[in-house]
Amino acid sequence: QVQLVESGGGLVQAGGSLTLSCTASRSRFSVNAMAYYRQVPGKQRELVARITGGGNTNYADSVKGRFTISRDNAKNTVTLQMNSLKPEDTAVYYCHAVSGVITYWGQGTQVTVSS
Repeated sequence: QVQLVESGGGLVQAGGSLTLSCTASRSRFSVNAMAYYRQVPGKQRELVARITGGGNTNYADSVKGRFTISRDNAKNTVTLQMNSLKPEDTAVYYCHAVSGVITYWGQGTQVTVSS
């Protein structure tokens, strides 16, 4: 069983920065794409940023130019650097990984941006 262990998140003022990290708990875990999603109450979970094993990235339009996703393949770790945060970025952020045909989710971490 593989677990995605998340860290980071918290409370920050608008315009501030936060860094989220996510590591697969088992070594030699072959991961394809890794991503962060977010969800607010009453809304569907949405993709924030995604990175493939080869390093190709894509972002939600709402975070382009402010968020950067990166990964360390050797450590099976993905990092989401979030800058210029806005109150509308407030959500629970979930790490997501794909290995073959199996998908995994982290436990979620709260990000709250105050105005």
